[in-house]
Amino acid sequence: MVRFLTGPEAADLVPDGATVALLGNGGGVLEPKTLYGSIEARFLATGRPNGLTLYHCAGIGDKGAEGLNRFAHEGMTTRVVGGHWGWSPRMQQLAIEGRIEAYNLPQGVIASQYRELAAKRPGLITKTGLGTFVDPRVDGGKLNGRSTEDLVEVIELGGEEWLHYLPKPVDVGLIRATTADERGNLSYEEEATYLEALAIAQAVHNNGGVVIAQVKYRAEGGSLHPQLVRIPGYLVDVVVVEPEQWQTSQGPYDPSLSGAARKPLAAVKAMPLGQRKVIARRAARFVEPGSVINLGFGMPDGVAAVAAEEGWLPTLTMTIEQGISGGMPAGGDIFGVAYNAEVFLDAPAQFDFYSGHGLDLTCLGLAQADQHGNVNVSKFGTTIAGSGGFIDISQSARTCVFCGTFTAGGLVTEVADGALRIVTEGRARKFVPQVEHITFSGDYARQSGQQVWYVTERAVFRLGESGLVLVEVAPGVDLERDVLALMDFTPEVAADLRLMDERIFLP
Repeated sequence: MVRFLTGPEAADLVPDGATVALLGNGGGVLEPKTLYGSIEARFLATGRPNGLTLYHCAGIGDKGAEGLNRFAHEGMTTRVVGGHWGWSPRMQQLAIEGRIEAYNLPQGVIASQYRELAAKRPGLITKTGLGTFVDPRVDGGKLNGRSTEDLVEVIELGGEEWLHYLPKPVDVGLIRATTADERGNLSYEEEATYLEALAIAQAVHNNGGVVIAQVKYRAEGGSLHPQLVRIPGYLVDVVVVEPEQWQTSQGPYDPSLSGAARKPLAAVKAMPLGQRKVIARRAARFVEPGSVINLGFGMPDGVAAVAAEEGWLPTLTMTIEQGISGGMPAGGDIFGVAYNAEVFLDAPAQFDFYSGHGLDLTCLGLAQADQHGNVNVSKFGTTIAGSGGFIDISQSARTCVFCGTFTAGGLVTEVADGALRIVTEGRARKFVPQVEHITFSGDYARQSGQQVWYVTERAVFRLGESGLVLVEVAPGVDLERDVLALMDFTPEVAADLRLMDERIFLP
């Protein structure tokens, strides 16, 4: 029978040494903040729970005190296996200093692994991660020297190589919903996504663990519409009611994010003409009507804004790894949800679609690329960003477009009169001989016949047989001075090298 408790009472149920599955997405999306805060408060007051192992798929938090940062105390946490680390600088620091064991596995792998645990299957077998830093022949997803246990191995099935992600039972699941009835049934009518909440609840319950849910409302038993119930009460042990629960960090409730209302896309402010819009416009040229696409966080989400401004968003199906299809993806802190979404899926189901090569195209970030076509977005020196869903998506989409500025750190450009002018060059080079972390493998892409492009504000490359091929430069840019001289390797230059369409640089 489900119990309704306070946050502090629920925190007492997390034992020392537990393996805990955390739910949430950046910007407070589906994050059970009261639960996380209560567990942290208990540790700070009593030193318990300690020795925790944490699993999380997406980045959780606000880069400040919330989310994963609530657990970022030495002694409280001993191991973190995360898909994305960028929202938790304090946990990053513990990993960098070697004070915790730290792993980065693909977001979809972790989400899907919960389902394998629930069904008591022998772990996840997939090609996701082959040739990248999670391949055990590279780093095995390990982020520091303290992380020595192997969580993934290479196996052969049917004459092909696969990665086998080893199963690790979970003791506690911390999840969130909108409403719980007195039988523990959970509905999500005000939420902007489902994420992997159901998979976590099933995995924890079937392992004999404790599932604790935070909700905004309490309802009479059996009063919820069965089509709205996403998690049945028999999977839920404890419910904590938080009447002040916000939908996202941007406000208590926006009905256009939950599907209860539609926001006029004319109300979405157009992007100003600048280097970010130039990149988004050029990347959008790869999109064909009727395509099913995915957009990554940051620079690539500008493609959705361009599509909305140009009026051809309705010809596409935008998808997000958090389980959303249709509508216009939101940007910034609440990336992972969408305005006017058409479909909400559980995140593991969305990743099944991705892994099966269902995507026509994806536009993803470009933080660092090398002469082999490898891309790094996950780790730079002492900065751990994490891969998120990048590996799951980039390895399986038929066409992959990486989007980013040509240099980083102080780059200032001017877009006017159909041309680009470099005002102040960036301090850091992004095209290097060898990336620090292989988040995308150029070799694997070539073997699988994938179409791969690299789009910047001043140059466009494609993945060739032996590396990057320069195919376009921006009008107003000097090829030698502004492109080739700022690369730490010499790319192949296409015989038909051409100018980027000047219309991209016009209002």
